Amino acid sequence: MDADENLPRRNHDLAAQLGKQDLDPFSVDELNERVELLETEIARCKAKIQYAVNHRASADALFKR
Repeated sequence: MDADENLPRRNHDLAAQLGKQDLDPFSVDELNERVELLETEIARCKAKIQYAVNHRASADALFKR
């Protein structure tokens, strides 16, 4: 069982809401800006995942799991 399984799930997932949003009203420039923002958020999430993996590995090494 992952430790994350014990955490409460968010009811209002912003990523899911973004996925349902109608893109027709946006201009090409607005869509490009949105893509840049999402790519920045993806990089931030990947960095957090890497930090968590490294932190877990350090803890496991410390306690010799």
